This record gives sequence, C-alpha cells and structure tokens, in this order.
Amino acid sequence: MKTLKKIKQDMINNPEWWEIPFMDFVDDFRRCKDTAFLQEPFTPDNERIDALLASTVEYLCDEMDLDIPEWIEDILGCKGPWFVGDVENLKAISIVESPLRFRMRKIFVLENFLYRV
Repeated sequence: MKTLKKIKQDMINNPEWWEIPFMDFVDDFRRCKDTAFLQEPFTPDNERIDALLASTVEYLCDEMDLDIPEWIEDILGCKGPWFVGDVENLKAISIVESPLRFRMRKIFVLENFLYRV
C-alpha cells in the first residue's frame, strides 16, 4: 500500500484526475485495515488536499474503530468552504450530509462520497 505522502503527490501531479489515486487509497485502506502506512506524516502545503486526506483518514479510522495517528490533528482545515462536488445545486445537500470529520475542516461532500459500487 502506498504512503499518504505518495498518494498526496499523485493527487497533486494530476489535478484533473486526483480522484483516482484518492479513491484507490480509500479502497486500499478499507481492504487492509492497517494504519501502519499512516504513521509517516506528509508535509502540509496544499490546503484542500491536506484537509481532504486528513478528514478521510479520520473518517475511515472511525469507521473501522482504529486509532487515528496523532499527527493528523495538526492538519488544518480549508480557509473557506470547499464543496468537493462543485455542483451549485448540490451545495445545500452537501452541507447537510457532509460527515462531521469533513465539516470540521470546511469540506462539504455528499453522504456517499467515500463509497463506490
């Protein structure tokens, strides 16, 4: 499994398709259920990607009843709200449905954001 540093770099290197390495990370994390690869922190230098990864790690750790790495709490949220879907008609529902771990960092997503069929 790739480290968060590598996942973050993959997301930044291909901003048009950042969702691919991101969702691969979500799938891999759910499959392996191990936080060992999360122990090495990444350098916070991209507000949105940093906040998204930190919120996702917290959400998945909560979901699987795993300990959240301590360094994650040092990752700040976005300065302003970020509606990941970027669809005007979905903003209101995103505010309502967004999980707490995402809202805490001003990230707004639909309830099913981390799920795929």
